[in-house]
Amino acid sequence: MFHQLLTPVGDSLLLSFLVATIPIIVVLIMLGVLRRPAWQASLAGLAVAMTIAIGVWQMPVNLAVSSTAAGVAFALWPIMWIVFAALILYNTAVLSGRFDAFRRWVLDHLPNDKRIVLIVIGYGFGSLLEGVSGFGAPVAITASLLIMLGFKPIDAVVYALIFNTAPVAFGSLGIPITTLAGVTDLPAQTLGAMVGRQLPFFALLLPFYVIAMFGGMRSVKALWPVILVAGGAFALGQFVSANYMSYELTDVISAGSSLIATVLFLRVWQPAPDPEFQLVVPAEDPNSAHRHIPAWQGWLPWLIMIAVVMVWTHFKVATFFAQPIQWPGLHNQVFITLYDRPYAAIWNWQPFATGTAVFVTAILTALATGVGVSKFLGAISTSFKQILLPALTVTAIVGLAYLMNYSGLTYTLGQAVAKTGMFFPLLSAFLGWVAVFLSGSDSSGNALFGNLQVVAANQSVPPLSPVLMAATNSSGGCFAKMISPQNIATGVAISGLQGQESSIFRRTFIHSLVFTAMLSVLVWLQQFVFPWMIPPH
Repeated sequence: MFHQLLTPVGDSLLLSFLVATIPIIVVLIMLGVLRRPAWQASLAGLAVAMTIAIGVWQMPVNLAVSSTAAGVAFALWPIMWIVFAALILYNTAVLSGRFDAFRRWVLDHLPNDKRIVLIVIGYGFGSLLEGVSGFGAPVAITASLLIMLGFKPIDAVVYALIFNTAPVAFGSLGIPITTLAGVTDLPAQTLGAMVGRQLPFFALLLPFYVIAMFGGMRSVKALWPVILVAGGAFALGQFVSANYMSYELTDVISAGSSLIATVLFLRVWQPAPDPEFQLVVPAEDPNSAHRHIPAWQGWLPWLIMIAVVMVWTHFKVATFFAQPIQWPGLHNQVFITLYDRPYAAIWNWQPFATGTAVFVTAILTALATGVGVSKFLGAISTSFKQILLPALTVTAIVGLAYLMNYSGLTYTLGQAVAKTGMFFPLLSAFLGWVAVFLSGSDSSGNALFGNLQVVAANQSVPPLSPVLMAATNSSGGCFAKMISPQNIATGVAISGLQGQESSIFRRTFIHSLVFTAMLSVLVWLQQFVFPWMIPPH
């Protein structure tokens, strides 16, 4: 059995911490400085991590290869299966004319103002998709719709990524919170309530922030009433649902509340027309076979998806025929020194995972809209071509995350941060940030560092709230989604921006740091100034 080393470099935690950060720094530099495509940055980070894991952390070669392979398997199923299924649904909606009908619904029911469209589609609709699917698919679909409405492709992806933060901790019907409860042995409802006392502040701020980015402060002054309604409804729905209803339905309730409140408010108030922000959309082809489709049917694919996924979750369909598979040559062959226990390596094969629910949605959408078998197969073929390069990026970055986990590099990083005592609340969010940057998933980030946050809280002097620190891991991870190579690669899958991931990364990176730093300050205040904000457990 391989025992993880926490201080392999000169028996120094600081030096070991610095060396353990090298793979992450390589990915950041490749993307942000050298402007290389995400797949190249991810593969470079993986190669460096493999060298350090074997040469410095003394991990046996067979375990290093096996742990990376386990990460690749997880990346392909369930992560890329969800994305692939979502792309099939998207392409089915396009072929059936329902995506164009959705565009017409937006043009018919919203003011001719890009800023309003950005709030309703980028924030409200994108968050609703995050609530039922996640893993980057909402960014791809939302960005594609924004492009159809006249946004520049790179702007569409960037704003979709930044908006894809506030709903992340409750995405996929609360799976990140459920995962966090599983690894920390803390009540899921309590953890959800704590996250629901952090993210609403950012849910309220986010539309103001993005509109300021997009149109400057004059746009904020011109649109503040509708921005307040959109952000306020989302924040209130998120707080109430997470604390008093169900954390699993928090995204559906908060995003739905924001969408409904915003659309209704726009019936009684609209901003003064501004030619600079008018939508510029291609003229509709008068010979199009889809021109007679009612605009309301543009909602059909997404309403079907919400219904299917909720039924799927209620009846626990994902557990049908599920098979936990012990990864050969890796399961319990690594000893986690920090936790004093063997490291399990179980790949949960779920043939009816969420991705299958989305694929069923695509089939039902094809049946409901009259898409024939040949066109549906065409949608599958198109989706497969779109997903090839993102799949390479995702498998590489998740393989890197698994390698760093099983070799011990990640635990060295966590142990170093956890030793900072009363300053730990200021760094706790960045721990979750690193985990999600690597894995691309808030659920995976919680599985990685959720328990470490609890251990650090209990061992700290003075003691810190384990509920607050664990919840902060999930909240902090939300703001890494906008820079995660996995999320960016998936987001560009249908926007024609393959190979330009570095440009997107450079535009989102600073905002990711700003939001995480603001969360760090909030956490410190909640721990030492406003402890009444922490729910009892």
